[in-house]
Amino acid sequence: MNLEKKLYKKLLEVPEGKITTYGDLAKAVGFTNGQRVVGKIMNKNPFPVIIPCHRVVKSDGKVGGYAFGEEIKINMLKKEGIKIKNGKIQNWNEIIYRF
Repeated sequence: MNLEKKLYKKLLEVPEGKITTYGDLAKAVGFTNGQRVVGKIMNKNPFPVIIPCHRVVKSDGKVGGYAFGEEIKINMLKKEGIKIKNGKIQNWNEIIYRF
């Protein structure tokens, strides 16, 4: 299984209302220091409605990028009950999903 498929499959484990970081997702598939690679792969997600790449955020709690724009990512996260202020997830360390 290639890296993209591994990442997408692992990301499906993150439930609605939870988030993970680019680094944690990389480590979950055995890829250390792969944050940038994960970001590039998430940007190419062919099934964003099915594979919830909007739930992947930066390790400092900032929302991070999204292929369709940061505002759309923020709106999707808010619809899942995640509170965001000034581009940063509030209490992000309490809602982070650990693999």
